Amino acid sequence: MAIKFTKYHGLGNDFILIDNRSSSQPILTPEQAAKLCDRHFGVGADGVIFALPGDNNTDYTMRIYNSDGSEPEMCGNGIRCLAQFLADLEGVEKKEELSSSSASLPITYRIQTLAGVITPQLMPDGQVKVDMGIPRLLASEIPTTICSAEEKVINRPLEVAGQQWSVTCVSMGNPHCITFVEDVTSIPLEVIGPQFEHHPVFPQRTNTEFIQVVRRNYLKMRVWERGAGITLACGTGACASLVAGVLTGKCDHSATVELPGGCLQIEWSAINDHVYMTGPAEQVFTGYIE
Repeated sequence: MAIKFTKYHGLGNDFILIDNRSSSQPILTPEQAAKLCDRHFGVGADGVIFALPGDNNTDYTMRIYNSDGSEPEMCGNGIRCLAQFLADLEGVEKKEELSSSSASLPITYRIQTLAGVITPQLMPDGQVKVDMGIPRLLASEIPTTICSAEEKVINRPLEVAGQQWSVTCVSMGNPHCITFVEDVTSIPLEVIGPQFEHHPVFPQRTNTEFIQVVRRNYLKMRVWERGAGITLACGTGACASLVAGVLTGKCDHSATVELPGGCLQIEWSAINDHVYMTGPAEQVFTGYIE
């Protein structure tokens, strides 16, 4: 059976999107998804995203398999790509038409994920703004055993690769371990990233972000993603990193986060405690797989 797919990317974080709205379960196995993600023998991607039907309270459901076949709770760049994919499936006006229409309003979806309901909006300027919800800060919510379950993980010492790191941990529905450094380019990410990911204090493994504070409203970030390795961007990681910067007094509540693939605008609202992420989602090509 031939299955149609569309490839999208959010700042170089790329995904294979599949219209799975006729079934409540992904039509590919994790092993099949991993093969598709192989950049030499498959389509090539950081993950495969399935658009499944929603329920009475949501428009759609999102499921995602990483390039290693594991299933994360959520993906920030991925959900922006999914929102654009859904709009394209529904035949929504193109961004140029939206921009020229003064009456146009953001197109909003309520999407069920394993991290809860996430609400992306397609803005008239072509960007996608996502309400990422309230960050979870307790050790039990990350989860991590670096300290007691009901404590926050802020500037805690952690030994990795024979070196002491000061880490702050945040969950955006998936776990993140953030450390601030003088120069992100000096980090041997391919060596140290896996050691953070598989550290025994993270029972569900972790995403790891290294952050350089350029200004209080401008951060540089490199990321090792759980189940995907080095990627050009990580939306949930950018959100978690801004939250960590606020918690440690290093940055403002709103900042640009520069990733290798481009920039995201992140805001941690002082009004409702929600984190908002704004960035692009672009279609690359379509095709069929057997």
